Parts: sequence; C-alpha cells; structure tokens
Amino acid sequence: MATEVIGEFLGTLILVLLGDGVCANVNLARTKGHNAGWLTITIGWGLAVMVAAYASGYLSPAHLNPAVTIAFAIEGSTPWPSVPAYIIGQMLGAFLGAVILWLHYRDHFNVTEDPDMILGSFATAPEIYAPANNLISEAIGTFILTFGIMSFAQNDLAPGLSTALVGGLIVSIGASLGGPTGYAINPARDLGPRIAHAILPIRHKGDSDWSYAWVPVVGPIIGGVLAAIVFQWIP
Repeated sequence: MATEVIGEFLGTLILVLLGDGVCANVNLARTKGHNAGWLTITIGWGLAVMVAAYASGYLSPAHLNPAVTIAFAIEGSTPWPSVPAYIIGQMLGAFLGAVILWLHYRDHFNVTEDPDMILGSFATAPEIYAPANNLISEAIGTFILTFGIMSFAQNDLAPGLSTALVGGLIVSIGASLGGPTGYAINPARDLGPRIAHAILPIRHKGDSDWSYAWVPVVGPIIGGVLAAIVFQWIP
C-alpha cells in the first residue's frame, strides 16, 4: 500500500501545483496570464487533473481526491483500510503542491495587494456567501465528477482514454457549474492549500476564511457518497 500512497501524494501534489498554478497566473499581479479569465482557469484545471492522473496512475488508483476515494470504497473498488492512508497522502501532496506554487510565484505574491486574489490562488471562495447553497453547489459538482469517473471505468474504452475524459469532465464542470463557489469538488485541493495559505509568510495576505473552509470539504464528500450510492442502484 505504501506505493499507492506515494502515488496519491505525488499525483495530488502535481494536481495542486498545476491547478492552483493557473489560478495564480490569472489572479496575481504582473504575471503573463494576468486577467486571462475564467475559461483559462477551467481549461488549466482540466489539464492539471489529467496530467496528474496520468503521472501517478501507474503507482496508485489516482483518485487524488478524498471524496472520490470514499466513493470508491462505498462502491467496493477501494478497500476501506486503505482510505485513511490515501487521504493522508492526498492532503500532504496538496499542501506541498501549494508551498511549491508559492515559491514559484513568490515575487508575484509580494506585489499583489488584493488579499482575495492571493487566497484565490490557493483555495476557493463563493461569489455569494450562502453556506447552504454553496454546500449544495459543491455536492452537485462532485456528484457529476464521481458518477462520471465511475461510468467511464465501466465503458470499454481504449487504455488511458478515461483519464483524458476526466480532464474534459473537469473543464465542463468548471465552465457550467463552477460559478457559485469556484468548484473545489475535492476536499484536499481546497483544505491543503488553505492550510499553506495560513502558514506561509505572504505579504498582503488576509484571513484564510476558515468560516467557509468546511463547505468545500463536506460538500464534495456528500456529492461523492451520493454518486456511489446512485451508481450502485443502477442495474
């Protein structure tokens, strides 16, 4: 199991480094991608997930997402004893990926004075703060993600094609459903970088918004669990 945990760790590190990397490139001051827009972020995140899954898939199931890990445990593909170790690997990878991102963009973090843009390069935040609705949004997005991943696995696809399709699914979810919350759809992707934001000595940073932090953790888990239950109901 150690190799699989390393795979989850490395894959999630790559996912956050590239995914939050596109957020930083768009959000931070004086970058080449400054103000490139939402579509750039959705495409960048889709590619980040795809690359991370390809890079780690030979080591682990490449869940790279605690909600997906829990869903596959409910579905039966992942042994429950492996779940805590996978999630620890994912969280550590997400945290370290965010730290490396900060090192890469350090000069740009230093010249960015808007604390919301700084936090948005690490973690998600809702456009309208409404925790109940934000929770539902995260659950819906993660339901679609998890159900899609499980469905792709059941199709007779060419080797590796399902991973590419998951990348496309991420782009679709971001473009269609990401508006309200920024579509964390992954507890590790949000919580690990949020912890890094709280710890790192970033000039002009504000609060890490811990009052909202539970939403992108609980919402995706609810969505993943519901997807696994519905998937099992289908004959």
